[in-house]
Amino acid sequence: MLITQAKIVNEGRIIEGDVLIKGQHIDKIAPFIAAPPRTKVIDAKGKLLLPGFIDDQVHFREPGAPDKGDIATESAAAVAGGTTSFMDMPNTNPQTVTHAALAAKFSAAAGRAHANYAFYFGATNDNLAEIESLKHGEACGVKVFMGASTGNMLVDNPDTLDRIFSRCPLLIATHCEDTPTIKANEARAREKYGDNVPVAEHPNIRSEEACWKSSSFAVSLAKKHNANLHVLHLTTARELALFEPGPVAGKKITAEVCAHYLLLDDTYYAKLGNKIKCNPAIKTQADRKGLIQGVKDGRIALIATDHAPHTAEEKAKPYLQAPSGLPLIQHSLQMLLELVTRGELDLHTVVAKTSHDVAQRFGVKDRGYIREGFLADLVLVDPKTPHTVTPESLLYKCRWSPFEGQTFSHSIVATWVSGHLAYSEGKVSAKPSGKRLEFS
Repeated sequence: MLITQAKIVNEGRIIEGDVLIKGQHIDKIAPFIAAPPRTKVIDAKGKLLLPGFIDDQVHFREPGAPDKGDIATESAAAVAGGTTSFMDMPNTNPQTVTHAALAAKFSAAAGRAHANYAFYFGATNDNLAEIESLKHGEACGVKVFMGASTGNMLVDNPDTLDRIFSRCPLLIATHCEDTPTIKANEARAREKYGDNVPVAEHPNIRSEEACWKSSSFAVSLAKKHNANLHVLHLTTARELALFEPGPVAGKKITAEVCAHYLLLDDTYYAKLGNKIKCNPAIKTQADRKGLIQGVKDGRIALIATDHAPHTAEEKAKPYLQAPSGLPLIQHSLQMLLELVTRGELDLHTVVAKTSHDVAQRFGVKDRGYIREGFLADLVLVDPKTPHTVTPESLLYKCRWSPFEGQTFSHSIVATWVSGHLAYSEGKVSAKPSGKRLEFS
C-alpha cells in the first residue's frame, strides 16, 4: 500500500512525501515513491499523516460487563478515532490480579482486537507475591488504586503500598485520590443537600486536596524506593509541582493527563451532568489551563483517555447513584486537534504526547513513530473537513457520547494497524488486526 503526497507529521517535523507499506511495516519514506506492481495507492494530498495514538489507559470492560463494552467493540471505536494501540486496566470481573486472569485477557483479545493491546496487572492488599513474580513484557505495568476503587483493589494501607513500591519489578501506574478526604467531603455535601446532591458538587467532593494528598504520597514513595512511577489522569494545577519539566527520556516519575481534562472544565457540568462524571473529577478553568501548560513544559509526559463506558440508563440516575466514567476513545484525537485549532497546543506536542513519548515511556517496541522498519501504525487526518458527532456514528457498545452534536474541526480519514487498513471510508475493517504489544 502506498500513501502519497501526505503531510507526514513526525518527530517535530512536517514533510510532504510518500509512505510505502509492505506487510506489517513501513518499507520506505521519500518525497516520491513509484508505486510497485499490485500496490493500492491512497492519495493523501492536503491531509496529515500521524503515528497512531497509543492510549495508555482504557477500561474496555471485558471480562465482566458485556452490556457496557468489550474488547471488540471498544477497539473498533478506537481505530475509528485514530487510536492504534491500547493498554487496558485490571478492574474487571474477575479482576486481573493473578497470572491466570492476565493470560485469559490476552487470549480474549487475540483475533478480536482491532487495535494493538497490552494489559495492566492489578495490585491488591494481598497479591504482592504475584506482583513480584511478573516478568518484563508480561504486563505493561502494575495498576495501584490509591483511592477510588472498591473491595480488595483499593490499596490504601501505607505498609502495603510501601512494600509494593519497594518490590514491584514493573512500572507502577497509580490512581491517586485520598479516600478519607473524599468521604468527608461527601458527608458535608449530604448534610447540605440530603440525597439530592447536584453533580456540580463532584469536583468539590473529589477535590484538589484529595488528589494532592494521594499523588504527593505516591511520589514520596517512588523517591524513597527509586520506583518507576506513572501517575495517571492528573486533574489539578497544584499537582504539577510534583513533576519535573522537560523531555520524558530518563524520567522514572511521570504524569499523564486525559483529553477531557484538557478540553472541559467545571462549567460543563450544567450542560452535560453525569455524562462527564468521572474520577478524578473535571475541575476548574484554572486547572484546565494549568494542565495545558504542564503538557507544554513536559511536567505532563503523556495524554490518554481513561475511556470508561457505562450504559445510558446508569448515567441517567441521580448523581450519587450514577457511576463515574465516560466513553471517549472514538473522538480523543479530534478533541486534542481541536486544541490545536484553538492555538492552545501545537500539533507536534499532541503527536509526541500521544505516540512518541508513550512508546518511549513504556518501551513499546517498533511503534509510536513514522520510521522505516517500524510497524505501520498510522492515522490519516483531514484538517479541512469538519466532523459532527451523531448517535448513528458511534461504535461504542453503550451507544452514547458526551460529544453528540458537537462538530470537530478535523476528521479521521483512515487508520492502519500493523500495516492493515483497519478503518477507512467511515467503516471498520471486518478483519481485526491488533497484535500484542511488545516491550523493549
